[in-house]
Amino acid sequence: MQNEQALVIFSGGQDSTTCLLQAIETYGRDNVQAITFHYGQRHHIELERARWIAQDLGIKQTVLDLSLMQQITHNALMSDGAQIQTADNGLPNTFVDGRNALFLLYAAIYAKGQDIRHIIVGVCETDFSGYPDCRDVFVKSMNVTLNLAMDYAFQIHTPLMYLTKAQTWQLADKLGRLDYVREHTHTCYNGVAGGCGECPSCILRERGLAEYLAQKEAV
Repeated sequence: MQNEQALVIFSGGQDSTTCLLQAIETYGRDNVQAITFHYGQRHHIELERARWIAQDLGIKQTVLDLSLMQQITHNALMSDGAQIQTADNGLPNTFVDGRNALFLLYAAIYAKGQDIRHIIVGVCETDFSGYPDCRDVFVKSMNVTLNLAMDYAFQIHTPLMYLTKAQTWQLADKLGRLDYVREHTHTCYNGVAGGCGECPSCILRERGLAEYLAQKEAV
């Protein structure tokens, strides 16, 4: 996609880093930017990882402070020491109300100011924690809403939407970056460097990696 530009919503985790690497291959390094959000997440180590990866890859990164969210919503992901568990409605208590809606809104505002039409987000509804704002129907609805709100032809891309975690690892491998994603990304909700191995995010990540490596070895 020569001369087209893309903005990646980038957390420094496995999924968004894989999306960033794919975007660089698709659009070219000079045509890709990253946007990262500080919203009061307890795993602030991901912000450090995101900053390091963006610098290492030579990608312009913009970090926006959305920590005001702490004043209006409460959840385990934004509360130090809170135990991560599944609520009565079946959702993990790490779900942050409105998070992806806000991320897409602010990303779109920034993108329009930069004459960028392609927005990439690493949400997925295959191997995920059940968050409603990771579903394809939500992203499509936001795409329509943002286009109408700003009279601008945004295209929101979700390259991981129907991939399992094993397939996401496979994609990183196809990009020649499996070890890079393994070694430099952070996904742990508890903010433990290298992962706690117990939170839902760590479990999904490690289970997917083990599945992919087993498949790769069997070939």
